[in-house]
Amino acid sequence: MITKADKNKARLKRHLRVRKKIQGTAERPRLNVYRSSKHIYAQLIDDVAGVTLVSASTVDKELSANVKNGGSVESARQVGELIAKRAQDKNVKNVVFDRGGYLYHGRIQALADAAREAGLEF
Repeated sequence: MITKADKNKARLKRHLRVRKKIQGTAERPRLNVYRSSKHIYAQLIDDVAGVTLVSASTVDKELSANVKNGGSVESARQVGELIAKRAQDKNVKNVVFDRGGYLYHGRIQALADAAREAGLEF
């Protein structure tokens, strides 16, 4: 029987494999996505300096009033739009997408598509 801990261990292994290949810079930060069962989080990270430039999630005060369920595809779309808006406020247009070891479908894909439509390029 596969447990939840085994699935997360496999996801972390995939994430490390991807992280060996991609790195965020000040000019092109890494758009990292974390997904829990109830919420979704996105950050723009400059790995060279080791800082988070902007972040957005379903627990932000801006979104939590509009979002009934933080674990839905619609809420992921809203987080994607918000992270793109905040990135453009910091003059960031190009990013490297880091799906965090998750499969590119569902909420991860919805967040990425919304961020692209709102102006981020990756």
